[in-house]
Amino acid sequence: MKAAYFTRVGSPLEIRSLSDPTPGVGEVVLKIHRCGICGSDLHMTDGHAPHFTLPENSTLGHEFAGEVIAVGKGVERLKIGDPVTALPFTGCGHCGTCLSGRPNFCADFKGAAAGFAQYAVVAERVATKLPKTLSMEDGALIEPMAVGLHGVALAKLTPGAKVLVIGAGPVGLAAIFWARRLGAGRIVATASSWRREALARHMGADAFVVPDTGQDLAALAADALGGAPDVVFECAGQKGLIAQAIHCVRPQGDVVVLGFCTVPDQFVPAAAVWKEVPIQFAVTYSMQEFTHVANVFDAGHVEPQMMITDRISLDALPDAFEALRSRSTQCKVMVNPWLS
Repeated sequence: MKAAYFTRVGSPLEIRSLSDPTPGVGEVVLKIHRCGICGSDLHMTDGHAPHFTLPENSTLGHEFAGEVIAVGKGVERLKIGDPVTALPFTGCGHCGTCLSGRPNFCADFKGAAAGFAQYAVVAERVATKLPKTLSMEDGALIEPMAVGLHGVALAKLTPGAKVLVIGAGPVGLAAIFWARRLGAGRIVATASSWRREALARHMGADAFVVPDTGQDLAALAADALGGAPDVVFECAGQKGLIAQAIHCVRPQGDVVVLGFCTVPDQFVPAAAVWKEVPIQFAVTYSMQEFTHVANVFDAGHVEPQMMITDRISLDALPDAFEALRSRSTQCKVMVNPWLS
């Protein structure tokens, strides 16, 4: 099979030929049909944050969907031919966190499948069979949409809550989508340019604001919302945005950090203290949330399909991956490993 490898910082991904994988106990082999490129893939290969840089000769790709082509011993739910997506990590499968659906907190946490390849091995216990109504592209969108669902669930929105979403990339768009479905009232999105306004509105935003130089985001947001936001979701992962979120939120409002900032940042704690603002950091999702995304898609809520802006081959991935390090018009790029 062919697979993409991260070799070292400063070098593009390398396409290699490898032996086809075989499943172990409790595992299945997927023929990967689609895998999305995530901003965290870019962050973990840029060398700017040593603690979050992948080891050399690592495989990437955690937003994937595929078809079961082989099953290992002990597999009970899945069979050959099933369309599947899966959590891109596993735990021991036996501890309390694993049994509660949060293997990312397991002491035996392991990064698992790598979707930038023609085949990948996943553990059945973290796999979700796709409903018949879903395409492989829908399946590959489940992972980033689950990230947004988890963050919005942590916010515990009250009915009619005013919401500000900072960032209009896939995670910000996912936060808008779920905030609209989990009780939000008016939702305002903001970004550094207007290019995602239509997408944000499609996902459920009521307004989109882009501060000009010298304009105060808090004032713009409050004007668009009819008051200061009850909840601010920071979804861009850039320096200074946690401070910006604290500045914007109402007293005793909530800040939820979904952005993945891998460099040192700072904010003035007194600004949060003065407002008595809880700051909640969010990471990944639960197995239940992951499966819920598939069920919502199955019910016909497939607006996230609009996030897909390009489809490329595995051979085209190295150049496309590097191009995404600069500002672009892309939102979610899907890799089809079988595209020639």
